[in-house]
Amino acid sequence: MTQAHNNANLLEETDLGTFIAQATTTDKWEVLPYSAPIIPIHAALLRTGKVFFFCGSGNDPSRLNTPYDSVVWDVIKGTFSSQKAPLDSNNQPIDLFCAGHSFRPDGMLLVAGGTLRYDPFYGSPSALMFDPIEEKWVKIPPMNNGRWYPTVLTLGSGRIFAISGPDKDGKLNRQPEIYSAFFPNGWNAFPITRPYAPYLHLFLLDGGKMFYSGAQMGGNIGIAPAILTLPETFTESITEKVVPGLQDSAFGNQATSVLLPPAQDQKVMIMGGGSANTATNRVNIVDLKATNPTYVPAQPLNYARMHHSAVLLPDRTVFVCNGSKISEDTAQSMLPAEIYNPATNTWTVVAKQKVPRVYHSVALLLPDGSVVAAGGNPNRRVNELRLEIYRPAYMSRSRPIIQSAPETLNYGQQFTIQTPQAGNIKWVSLIKPIATTHSCDTEQRLVDVRINSKNANFLNVTLATNRNIAVPGWYMLFISDNNGTPSLATWTRIS
Repeated sequence: MTQAHNNANLLEETDLGTFIAQATTTDKWEVLPYSAPIIPIHAALLRTGKVFFFCGSGNDPSRLNTPYDSVVWDVIKGTFSSQKAPLDSNNQPIDLFCAGHSFRPDGMLLVAGGTLRYDPFYGSPSALMFDPIEEKWVKIPPMNNGRWYPTVLTLGSGRIFAISGPDKDGKLNRQPEIYSAFFPNGWNAFPITRPYAPYLHLFLLDGGKMFYSGAQMGGNIGIAPAILTLPETFTESITEKVVPGLQDSAFGNQATSVLLPPAQDQKVMIMGGGSANTATNRVNIVDLKATNPTYVPAQPLNYARMHHSAVLLPDRTVFVCNGSKISEDTAQSMLPAEIYNPATNTWTVVAKQKVPRVYHSVALLLPDGSVVAAGGNPNRRVNELRLEIYRPAYMSRSRPIIQSAPETLNYGQQFTIQTPQAGNIKWVSLIKPIATTHSCDTEQRLVDVRINSKNANFLNVTLATNRNIAVPGWYMLFISDNNGTPSLATWTRIS
């Protein structure tokens, strides 16, 4: 197992044994002058540019069956609007603590599962959607059984796949299911699978298969990373192909993983994670285009972490923050953030967070290219409500400007982006907004948009044809110049 430093002084870079030069003096963290009104255990960037937080009972048994609100945060105005939790058939608030979620093609956030009871935890069968325009909850048919700590993934068809998590009796739910508004009962289930761990990290691949990276919550239950293939009918079983080579495979608990940019490369990176209250700085990458995909070691994190967050930035790097080297211990928090560059296989230590964040913390990309970090629940009923924003170095540079771009796109469509920096543009990227909890996010991906030609003021580009690469839904459109500096985003929908 690879180990990072053990110096408790998190304000010194020399605790790595060698001095690490800061990549820049122009990136920075800012703690906002106001706090979140609820602990943001679940977070999603809505297509309005606002951020949605919810937590249900929020790891507090006394709040079970109480009307604990969700909130929509207008980051620009610094205001919050709250929504009461919808009621179940007994007129009790549905507890969305530890549910799973992903976006539908229309921008609605589908939320499945939650908490029926505490200690041991039993999973709720409830399913809801959150409307980003009306900013309200909408009930949909419940799942076939309960799920607590489930994984929810949007497929290329626009349907929603749900798997794992303890059921309404507290037993592991081994029967995956799919939601479609066109199914008579909303959800159709498959035969039972092997015992996949809760909050397993799943990524949709270009052929419509799914990849389980090996990251999860609570331990892998003996299941190795694997490529899952959905059958043609619901009476057939999901099949799998094991992907070998993962180092420290027992350390997938509270690890994080991402589909590296661009999505067309089909490479997944897993980083960190822990076991027995000890974190690793292990980083492995797998090329899923290979005939026989195998994890291979990559440059490790500078800091061992668990409960951390990974965010794809529009300059096509991976930003890592939050977490600690010993589970929920904020005294062991890894305050220096770090950025991975896939092109060079290097990590760079960047500015330090102001707030230690461990279990139940989140981070997500905003349309201006900054990252919000929130939450933290180191012990039951101990809630970190402070909010902070990380502004990468590129935000202090002169940035390209998108003057116009289509509001809707079709697969394979050739379209035009108007920008006065057209001649200096290196990349056009579509980034799917994050919907994250517990270091797990099945949503975020960066899709490369091919540049065909450019002149002084216009880019002619073509969207990918594969809906498994560019999953239908809303995206942030960025352009980046030859220095990798990205624009602010404009929103577009692939339909």
